[in-house]
Amino acid sequence: MQRTIFSVLIAIGLVTTAQSSVLAGDCCGSCCEPQMVTKTVMVPTYETETRTVTCTEYQREEKTRTYTVNKRVAVPEEKTCTYTVMVPEQRTRTVNYTVQKPVWETKTCEYTVQIPYTENHEVKYTVYVPTYEEKTCEYTVQIPYTENHEETYTVMVPTYEEKTCSYEVQIPYTEEKEVSYTVCVPYTEEREGTRTVTKRVPETTTKTITVRGGHWETQTIEVPACGSGCGDCGECVRTCCKRVWVPTSEEKEIQCTTYKSVSEEVPYTYKVCLTRQEERTRTVCVRKCRTETRERTYKVCKMVPEERTRTVCVRKCRTETRERTYRVCKMVPEERTRTVCVRKCRPEVRTREYKVCRMEYEQKSREVCYTVCVPEERTRTYTVCRYECVPEEKTQTYTVCVPVQVEKQIEVRVCKMVEKEIEVRCCGGCNNCCGGCNGCCN
Repeated sequence: MQRTIFSVLIAIGLVTTAQSSVLAGDCCGSCCEPQMVTKTVMVPTYETETRTVTCTEYQREEKTRTYTVNKRVAVPEEKTCTYTVMVPEQRTRTVNYTVQKPVWETKTCEYTVQIPYTENHEVKYTVYVPTYEEKTCEYTVQIPYTENHEETYTVMVPTYEEKTCSYEVQIPYTEEKEVSYTVCVPYTEEREGTRTVTKRVPETTTKTITVRGGHWETQTIEVPACGSGCGDCGECVRTCCKRVWVPTSEEKEIQCTTYKSVSEEVPYTYKVCLTRQEERTRTVCVRKCRTETRERTYKVCKMVPEERTRTVCVRKCRTETRERTYRVCKMVPEERTRTVCVRKCRPEVRTREYKVCRMEYEQKSREVCYTVCVPEERTRTYTVCRYECVPEEKTQTYTVCVPVQVEKQIEVRVCKMVEKEIEVRCCGGCNNCCGGCNGCCN
C-alpha cells in the first residue's frame, strides 16, 4: 500500500515538472536550462495505536413484580328436572288366519302294456365249404459251387535311400556394452512472494431501535347472567374481571460494533522443489546371435512297384430245374337250414287306481302377544358446577438486560503524513529574462 502511494506521488511530481519545463520553455525560450531542485512532499505512513473506546454491554438483572390473577372457584348447585321415559307394556290380541288343508281322492284309469312272447322260424342260409386239390409245378434253383483261379497283382515295395543336406543354426552369446541415460535429480530452491492478508478492524456506529413492551391491566365488565341475553332486567347482570394487555413502544439509541475487512500485501518466503537433468553411464549385457552352418544325414523312402501271383477261390452258380406238389384250397357254396327264435310283443289293456291330493282353505284364529311403549313422566335431581372468579395476587421474578457503558483498549491503524525530500527538474539561469525560477517551478 505504501509503495503504491509513493509511486503515485512520484508520478504526479514528474508530470508537474514536465509541465513546468514546457511553460518555462514557452516563457523563457532558449535562455532557460533544466536544473534539479530539492522539494519536500508529505508521504502517508500507517502506524498502529492503542485507543480507549467506550462500548455498551448488557448485564442481566432480576426484578420482581406483582400481578392479579382471576382464579375460577367451582360452586356446586343442585337442580331438578322432569323427563319422559317410554315404559314397555305387554298386550294380547286375537288374529285370524287362513290355512290350506290337503284332501286325498282315489281315481281309476286304463293303460296299455306290451307283453313279450317268442316264436320259432326256419331260416335258410349259405355256407362256403373248403375243398382241397393237389397240383404239380416246376421251378428253377441256383446251386452254388467254387473254382480256383490264378491272378496277377502289383504291390508297392518301400526302398530307403540316404541323403545329406546343410542347414543354418543361430547360436546365442552375450556382450557387455556401456549405455548413457539421463536422470532427473530433485533439489529445493527458496523464493520470495507476496500474499494478501485480510484483517477485521472494529468500527463503532450508533443506531436507533424500537423497544416494544407493555403491562397487564385488570378491567371490570358486566355480562348477562341468563342464557337468553336479554339485558333488560337488572337481575340478569353479573360483574366479571378481565385481564387486558396494554402495549407500549419506546425508541432508544444503542452503539453497535461492526468489523470491516482490510486487505494488506505481506511478503513471505516459500520453497519450490525443482529437478535438473544429469547424465550417467551403466554397463548393460546385450544378447546377440551368430550364424553357423551344419550338415545332417536323413533317409528318403521311395515306393517301387512289384508284380506278384496268387490263387483266388471264385464262387459260381449253376441252374437246376426241379418239381414240387402243392395243395390248392377252393371254397364251394352250400345251402343249409336253421331254426331261429324270434321275440315279439302283443298289446294288453289294464286298469289301475291312484290318489289325487286337493288343497282346501280353512279359517283359524290364535292369540298373539305384542309390546307397546307407554310414555311416563319422571323427576330427577342433578348437580351443576358453577364457576366464580376470585381475584388473587401473585409475585413473578423476571430478568431484564440493563445497558452498561464499558471502556476497552483496541488497536487502530492510523495514517500519518511524514515529510520527505525529493528532487524535481526545474529551469535555471533565467533570472534576467523570466524573473528567476520561481515563475516556472512553483
